[in-house]
Amino acid sequence: MPVVPDVQEPIGASAHIIETSQNLQCVAYARRIGAIQIYGDAWTWWDTAKGIYSRGAIPQVGAVLVLGKKGASLGHVAVVRQIVNERIVITEHANWLNRGEIEMNSPIMDVSPDNDWSAVRVWYVPNATWGGSVYPAYGFIYPERMASL
Repeated sequence: MPVVPDVQEPIGASAHIIETSQNLQCVAYARRIGAIQIYGDAWTWWDTAKGIYSRGAIPQVGAVLVLGKKGASLGHVAVVRQIVNERIVITEHANWLNRGEIEMNSPIMDVSPDNDWSAVRVWYVPNATWGGSVYPAYGFIYPERMASL
């Protein structure tokens, strides 16, 4: 069962949505604003990064958090902009439960029993609260490329 850390407001106080003239996808937006240059559906980023970028379960500014498939979703990626604590990061991402818009200063919380970022809840900006669903996550892809052998 997911563990929900005790979090006091105003964690998501500055979270907001920016409307765009075009519908952005999370993967294209993450490539544009971050240092990770991977292509393909979001859920494939974790395996694609193997041997190219370092990966792990510890948040780092500039890393990309990779969420797995859930229902009809092909996963999701979000760029970490700030670390609040070991369980909460502030992210920037596009096309999260909306029409291709950008979410700025959007918190994501680790709710995994082992504190390994394998299960997360995402801030729901329109209601200014944590979303009710738990999403599977692979972890973080770090922006530094691995050295060639």
